[in-house]
Amino acid sequence: MASIQDIRNVVLLGHGGAGKTSLAEAILHAAGMTNRLGTVDDKSTVSDFDEEEKERGNSIHSAVMYANYNGKKINLIDTPGYPDFVGAALQSIPAADTAILVINASAGIEVTTRKMFEAAGAINKPKIIVINRIDSDTADLTQLLAQIQETFGTSCRCANLPAVDRSAVLDCIINDQGDSPVMDVATAHTELIESVIEADDELMEAYLGGEEISADKIARVFVTAMLEGTIVPIVFTNARKEIGVKELMDLIVNCVPSPDQAKPAILKDGDKETPIAADAGGPLAGQVFRVNFDPRSNMKYATIRLFSGKLTSGTQLYIDHEKKPVRPGHPLLMQGAETTEVDEAEAGDIITLTKVDELKIGSLVHEGDLSGRFLMPPIPRPMFSLALEPASRGDEAKISGALEKLTEEDICFKVTRDQQTKELVINGLGDLHLRVMLSKMEKRYKLAVTTKPPKIPYRETITGKADGHYRHKKQTGGAGQFGEVYLRVEPGERDQDPPMQYGWDIFGGSIPGQYEPAIVKGINDVMESGFVAGFPLQDIKVSIYDGKYHPVDSKEVAFRAAGKGAFIDALQKAKPVLLEPIVNIEITCPAENMGDITGDMASRRGRVSGQDMLPGNMIVIKAQVPLSEVAQYNSQLKSVTGGQGSYSMELSHYEPVPPNVQQQVIAQYAKKKEEE
Repeated sequence: MASIQDIRNVVLLGHGGAGKTSLAEAILHAAGMTNRLGTVDDKSTVSDFDEEEKERGNSIHSAVMYANYNGKKINLIDTPGYPDFVGAALQSIPAADTAILVINASAGIEVTTRKMFEAAGAINKPKIIVINRIDSDTADLTQLLAQIQETFGTSCRCANLPAVDRSAVLDCIINDQGDSPVMDVATAHTELIESVIEADDELMEAYLGGEEISADKIARVFVTAMLEGTIVPIVFTNARKEIGVKELMDLIVNCVPSPDQAKPAILKDGDKETPIAADAGGPLAGQVFRVNFDPRSNMKYATIRLFSGKLTSGTQLYIDHEKKPVRPGHPLLMQGAETTEVDEAEAGDIITLTKVDELKIGSLVHEGDLSGRFLMPPIPRPMFSLALEPASRGDEAKISGALEKLTEEDICFKVTRDQQTKELVINGLGDLHLRVMLSKMEKRYKLAVTTKPPKIPYRETITGKADGHYRHKKQTGGAGQFGEVYLRVEPGERDQDPPMQYGWDIFGGSIPGQYEPAIVKGINDVMESGFVAGFPLQDIKVSIYDGKYHPVDSKEVAFRAAGKGAFIDALQKAKPVLLEPIVNIEITCPAENMGDITGDMASRRGRVSGQDMLPGNMIVIKAQVPLSEVAQYNSQLKSVTGGQGSYSMELSHYEPVPPNVQQQVIAQYAKKKEEE
């Protein structure tokens, strides 16, 4: 078992097609962990072991591997890069101590690469940039280097450079001489040294005084510079030909932080933040960042980054706030789909447990003395939806069980039952995301479904302030029912959480406090079922300020009805409106299609907020647009761009719909109510 000082945890991030999986394969081969170099094309890589991944030729899930090299253990997390599968990449970042951003030399900086760089920076992870596929005939490495520094900052400096024939790389940390088609080695060496020594005042002072800084001193301060972000090393590789791979491994082993050098993980519990240092003798603390089910045995695997303490098969393991411990069984090391049992796992390492059903992505594991969550990058909200119907009768329960397992594997895949439409709705990051999940369900669980666009998740709210009153009185011969409520409503903050905030402003005991929950239940009945067109209400403040009760006839059921009636009375006077979901959409397309796309966005009531040029004559268009206008945007974009366009979107906020749209939605609702 490797000690904390000898572990290096890295996550491979970047856009689809950059070569992350090929790079992971090359690292395993160069370290002697595999006896042949697998490729994506012949479906023989260690990390893309899922049948769906092999069939599609790209990663869908994260995969965990390790390589023993020069006395160190490198834990590798390979992640998917296409926008539809970024959830697996984002949830893997906290498990690593260093993020390696892989860029395709010919494609340049793509959408996912930018997002992953920002996500890693958001939780203060040191970064390395790998420019892969340097043998590409269409790659302009000098221009790409300039774009990297312009996009990600001047702390991005070359740790090596490709040789003239691109068949090898030249070390710029040690060497200050040599020829490269990208830039002068001496210049690269000087820039690198200056960025590294920014992290050490003493060295900076000596350097400015004309002293030559030795390679040993540079090596000593390199990890600090990585942690403080004064240096983001850039290295060049050709993973398929294993060019620059050992040099990258040397950089990982010698220059990136071990778990005990990395900044402590932050455990957040409410407003309290606790740093958890990597210490094998400390309290057990770990976080699940990956869950998968074996397609053959249906066995559940949960992969955990251990931040502190030790874990053995006999550990009394507590999960989140559960009061009852579980026995974890033997910890496993993952090498793609293969597993190896180990007796114990220590702080800093990555291990996997099996058959522990309670473990979910994000779960905190401990020995009963911790609570909270480790910080994670923001996860995009799944906004692309499909409504499902079983292809065969009687499959409803089986489909629900299969979907539950799929949601455990993917943090960006959600399943809901729409209370208004009774539809079973799946939500993901795009059409491809959902199609892949349904394909997995069909292949793994032999379950087929038909799909259709779901109802748009409109919301309702009010724009004015009003009072409401309702008296519920019912006499049936025996004990009756009586409850009377006065309340006031006014608009709350947009997208407030919870959707309804209320105040119990009763004075003088006009309504006993025991009836407060019943009145709130009545109000919530309307909040959930809607008032204008059957959609949930939000962004409302309610003050319950007066009423009457009867010492014999007042009951909870009466005050629930009174609360509901008073709330409806107030809503009628408070200028109710429909709200529609507005999404942030990023569209990547060829530059020549820019006019078509921006015009199309305008026709869909969208507002273009910015544009970024990308290498390869591509452009990213950023806009805000109503979800109803782009719910099925995939086919339109493919048509306009000849299949070259892609997009991602996430919820931004809710806005009132235009009056003409509101009338259409209300009319549809009224027609449906009549039919029912």
